[in-house]
Amino acid sequence: MRLRILVAGLLLLVGAAGAAAQPAFRYAASQDVETMDPVGRFGIFTLGFLHAIYEPLVRYDRDLKLEPALATAWTRVDATTWRFTLREGVRFHDGSALTAADVVFSIERGKAEGSAMAATLAPVAAAVAIDARTVELVLARPQPTLLNDLAFVFIMSRRWAEANNSVKPTNLRANALVPAHGDAMGTGPFRLVRREADTRTELAPNPAWWDRPAKPLPRVEFRPIRAAGTRIAALLSGEVDFIDPLPLQDVARIQAAGGFTVRQAAELRTLFLGMDQARPELLGASVKGANPFKDPRVRRAIYQAIDIGAIRERVMRGAADVTGSMVGPGVVGYEPGFEPRLPFDVDAARRLMAEAGYASGFSVGFDCPNDRWVNDEAICQAIVPMLARIGIMATLDAQPGGRYLNKVLNRETALYLLGWTPGNNDAFDVIKPIMAPREGAYGLFNIGGYANPRVTELAKAIEVEADGAKRLAMIREAIGLHAADIGHVPLHRQYTTWAHRRGIEVVQRADGVLPLWQVHVP
Repeated sequence: MRLRILVAGLLLLVGAAGAAAQPAFRYAASQDVETMDPVGRFGIFTLGFLHAIYEPLVRYDRDLKLEPALATAWTRVDATTWRFTLREGVRFHDGSALTAADVVFSIERGKAEGSAMAATLAPVAAAVAIDARTVELVLARPQPTLLNDLAFVFIMSRRWAEANNSVKPTNLRANALVPAHGDAMGTGPFRLVRREADTRTELAPNPAWWDRPAKPLPRVEFRPIRAAGTRIAALLSGEVDFIDPLPLQDVARIQAAGGFTVRQAAELRTLFLGMDQARPELLGASVKGANPFKDPRVRRAIYQAIDIGAIRERVMRGAADVTGSMVGPGVVGYEPGFEPRLPFDVDAARRLMAEAGYASGFSVGFDCPNDRWVNDEAICQAIVPMLARIGIMATLDAQPGGRYLNKVLNRETALYLLGWTPGNNDAFDVIKPIMAPREGAYGLFNIGGYANPRVTELAKAIEVEADGAKRLAMIREAIGLHAADIGHVPLHRQYTTWAHRRGIEVVQRADGVLPLWQVHVP
């Protein structure tokens, strides 16, 4: 398969007029794109990269407002039926025409077992091709956030998937890979010409893309460079043009070097701690026959033992907004009143541990990625001695994001760090996957098994409520109950920090996505 991709890419680059002179955007990040399969992983970095190859019916602009993409118009036929009109003249990278059949296939594939998008698409009962350019989505129930949910549901070629044994989705959690894991066939601004996992991914501009950019698109040469020092050296030497992220401790150095631009902006992503509240006995802990995290006093003790101000200043170097909220500004349902945190108070935390019967503390494992969020491992390293002060001896297991996610999504964890950006800019995309118990399409990332019957009841009502004011009130009630329960321990919203060669133009979105079709290399 790799040989076929390389040969196809070579033919494209050789055959396209002026390809040799096409400028390159050499891009390095701390993590790799986890899969080329558009339903293989629900992660904003992977989905953001794949957005350059694949396209949804509707997409976000630079301000995270919805705009037409493969669909030019949509209407709500009734409470549970939406009709989409497809854009004329759109072709896949192999030259075949986009039709309603491809949309139907992509929706059905996204709903299939093993798909990371199954929970997102669960409300869609059926996708129906009315004619070649018209698709109807029939919902099992009203879905107020449907358009937002579709913004990362990418359309792939049915014919290509059938010919390449990729009708079934890649299932990374089960390590069930199909050819679409390493190959791709979309309609987007770029086509895949080379894919070497953990080494290099190359894209070439799609000359037949329907959305003509104002400035020429570059070739994209993407490399995962996990070591921060190596990544910075590559930027300074001119080996790459852009790095994500720029380590916070190196911001001043890059600014002083000259010839580079540093970009920094707050993200919508909230980082938080989760705890196993479901097992009768805590996995891998010194406590036997009991689960301390079931007790809200222990969860509150962890919250109050964390000196989040020190983490912000010393670990994040000020590039984070401390928060007590699981939802950030700009997200539907955000409430400024949820921002204040419980006070940092070690003595109060120790009293809570004693009241709960754990005055002597206990040992427990602590799972954390080392390449997924800004200074993620360093955050966890800072938390370990803070917990030790109240008797919780946490043994840190930090590993690359892919392996970390597979571990925690299989609930092989007791204490973990997680980051979450509402993919549809709606608080329901926090409530449904993180605060509701795992059942059907709910609770996919509720790894610790937090459960409050009223929150679950509200989640199901929020999902179908069409009245905006009623829906907003229910969202805020659910978030307030979760906060009172200490369902998770919010920490901060990180800043995205990028550095690139001066003169290059990029767009920095609040969801952390780098839109490659909006990059210009002079």
